[in-house]
Amino acid sequence: MPFYSEERKAALLKMMLPPLSLSAAEVARREGCSDMSLHYWRKQAAARGTQLSDDKQPAENWSAESKLAIIIETGSLSELELGEYCRRKGIFPEQITDWRNAFIASSTQQAKVKNVNTGQSKNDKNRIRELERELRRKDAALAETAALLVLRKKLNAYWGSDDEGN
Repeated sequence: MPFYSEERKAALLKMMLPPLSLSAAEVARREGCSDMSLHYWRKQAAARGTQLSDDKQPAENWSAESKLAIIIETGSLSELELGEYCRRKGIFPEQITDWRNAFIASSTQQAKVKNVNTGQSKNDKNRIRELERELRRKDAALAETAALLVLRKKLNAYWGSDDEGN
């Protein structure tokens, strides 16, 4: 059984992490070591608290930015390239399709909401215009009524009568 230094073990375990994300069998085949040793070393590293365990965050918990980046990256890939990309990332092509459809649906929904808001704002502007027109008309009527009252008071003061019957 060959002896591996701690640095060599760390380098081999690092190959199993992103961005390479190689499997233990692939690393063992490439580097000529036992995949059982790799599993054992990974278990030891996890026990020490280093981030070398193979517990990956499920794709359902990825952020929207990550999902969008994957959609953009895979947009121009062929079916074979997409399959390899998905294996490397640990996701399924159907997930990418679902994410793409969800983004399209949310963007069209936002466009509909924007159109509804635009329609509402037009209705609101028309209603405001009507209310302002009615307010100006009522202000003019109030000013006319106030002027008539002032003239009536002056006329009553001139003739000396407070009686409204005259």
